[in-house]
Amino acid sequence: MNAYTTEVQQPQSPTAHLLQEIALFGYRPNGDEHDYRPLPTAETVEIGVAGIFESLETMFTNTRLEDELSEVLWAVANVFHRRLTRAQKKLDDNEAEQRSLIAVQDGSEISSVELERKAAEGDTLTEMRNAFEAMRDLAADHYRVSVGYEWLPRTGSKTSFNGLTAAVIDSRDYLARKRHEEKEIYCPTGTKIAFTGGADYQDHEAIFHALDQTHKKYPDMVLIHGGSPKGAELIAAKWAELRKVAQVVCKPDWTAHRNKSAPFKRNDKIVEMMPKGMIVTPGNGINQNLADKARKAGIPLMKVGF
Repeated sequence: MNAYTTEVQQPQSPTAHLLQEIALFGYRPNGDEHDYRPLPTAETVEIGVAGIFESLETMFTNTRLEDELSEVLWAVANVFHRRLTRAQKKLDDNEAEQRSLIAVQDGSEISSVELERKAAEGDTLTEMRNAFEAMRDLAADHYRVSVGYEWLPRTGSKTSFNGLTAAVIDSRDYLARKRHEEKEIYCPTGTKIAFTGGADYQDHEAIFHALDQTHKKYPDMVLIHGGSPKGAELIAAKWAELRKVAQVVCKPDWTAHRNKSAPFKRNDKIVEMMPKGMIVTPGNGINQNLADKARKAGIPLMKVGF
């Protein structure tokens, strides 16, 4: 007999092979399988986002590219914001699919299982959206510290969904709760105070003083404004960010009103909200139109800078 013997390799069972693959490469869900992997922890997200900003600041500071740093840092927060927007779109599609499934329920096991699967998918999408929101808000905080300005998206609003939950017990109840809570986000409860002002009015001290006085009188104040990217309304938006006051941005709907009437239709919408009062600074004809409509509706005006 030889001094060396050959060890015979026993064939591996399919189960053993699967367990080995999972141990080596980790679990990856396929197709429409539920993903049981955890989301990143809050500590991991905080360390990761802080590391990104610190690395970029180190890379750009004292170089020829330093003037580009603010745009690059803005883009970091915008990456998370875009993923948040995409997750919300998927969640809206999921809601529509659940409504369709509810409408055709026939009591069969197949239709019930499909509805349960879609409800669980809505659960996962809600958690994913909230995770990207937390990342976006953390990046926005770092942006404010680094640049000195509030982070705001180029288009749309910086909407917060972190009050939503994803405990899907029954699909119908889940859909009703989701719609109700999102309505509260877009139209928060509280004392509504409207603000309108021109793009050329820059007296931030006067604006902050008027808003602080109003907030002192109405601690549950909700600020409504037109979302102008500069001037008085931008200053008011920054005040709301600093004071943690909920704000509703009402921009003209150029898609629905493809003409010069869009700003005036927006003004009608603000007046229909029946705010408790309106703060007005010098502006253009559109701002004056809103003030005139508010006065006719019996809404008290506080004029600043006139």
